[in-house]
Amino acid sequence: MTNSETLPTAQMPPARIADNKAAEKQKAAFGSHPTRYAHVVGWGMALPQKLLTNSDLARMVDTTDEWIVSRTGIRQRYVADEKESTATLATQAASNALEMAGIAPSEVDLIIVATATPEHLFPATACLVQDALGCENAGAFDLLAACTGFIYGITLGSQMIRSGANKTVLVIGAETLSRIVNWEDRATCVLFGDGAGAFVLQASDQPGGVLTSFLRSDGSGGEALSVPAGGSKLKTSYDTLRDNLHAIQMNGREVFRFATRVMASAVKTVVDEAGLTLDDIQLVVPHQANTRIIESAAEKLKIPENKFVVTLDKYGNTSSASIPIAICEAFTQGRIKPKDKLVLVGFGGGLTWGATLLEWGTATPKEQTRWNKTQRNARKFLSRLRSFSKRILRMLESAIWGRSAPSGEQPPRTK
Repeated sequence: MTNSETLPTAQMPPARIADNKAAEKQKAAFGSHPTRYAHVVGWGMALPQKLLTNSDLARMVDTTDEWIVSRTGIRQRYVADEKESTATLATQAASNALEMAGIAPSEVDLIIVATATPEHLFPATACLVQDALGCENAGAFDLLAACTGFIYGITLGSQMIRSGANKTVLVIGAETLSRIVNWEDRATCVLFGDGAGAFVLQASDQPGGVLTSFLRSDGSGGEALSVPAGGSKLKTSYDTLRDNLHAIQMNGREVFRFATRVMASAVKTVVDEAGLTLDDIQLVVPHQANTRIIESAAEKLKIPENKFVVTLDKYGNTSSASIPIAICEAFTQGRIKPKDKLVLVGFGGGLTWGATLLEWGTATPKEQTRWNKTQRNARKFLSRLRSFSKRILRMLESAIWGRSAPSGEQPPRTK
């Protein structure tokens, strides 16, 4: 029987063509080093405890369940309480993903947190996650591409692996959008929810995993979806607070037109780049913004709607967390199988959009025995102990060496 690798390209199976194209792109970028693929070996999600239904919202603003469902497809969403934040949700989702993969925090080389609602401007939320997990050998940074953030994160993480710089990368999409929603604006407060999802990407010499990605932006449309204040242009003031400029501002019609235009084209582009056709794709996992946007994309692509993963009704729009949460849901429902080709596609503020095509691997959730749970609890305790010890050490250093600046480096006194 003839090996497909010896066949002319025109006679090769689509999967082999995709693998060859991925290898060629890597060789062009990084030279003739051994081919490395970035596989998804773990995934996890986290949600706040508080559930907010459309009926609950109808008691807060002038709206109804029927109005929300008919225009968005959303029936409920989860909202963080005072003890929950972007960092706590991200940490929980990442911990679940690492546990599923059977990977210790010390094995993680890099943490990327995609978020539009970071814990602080700095330090990065990713650094707080690194500390909470005990990933002592990992670099960490935040990434802001709004609802496309997870696609950008997967692209960067997979390229770090392909380049040989990292072996294991943790990519997290996490949001607490309820913190930046104007709860008196019925046009936007009904849309958003809080949550987090995470992927563990790991290097392998076996073809598969992230095959190709496509990223784009258009800053001329930035005002269509933004949080105007809080940055260097509009600092916090009485006026910005009075005018709710620290809350999400959205031109709904413009965003809808943009999304319906770019979503289908992004799917086509990433499939073409992989040397595949839409018939080779088992599932499309879109950013969960609006069911009408998803229906429009299905119609333009001529793909049955049952090939799209839709979780809007349960979680609302969780921005950068929506795609990994949808993946977790689809896997739990048995909709994702080894060797399936998946297109993940996002769009959002910036304006940004993009898509990733990946081949699902053979990873399965590890059986959670009592010993596994004991190990996980022990790692959590050691992470807290390590973090506490470092804080104590810094306090002792300050007490011994003093808090003042080194001699000669004090700022001059003007009075």
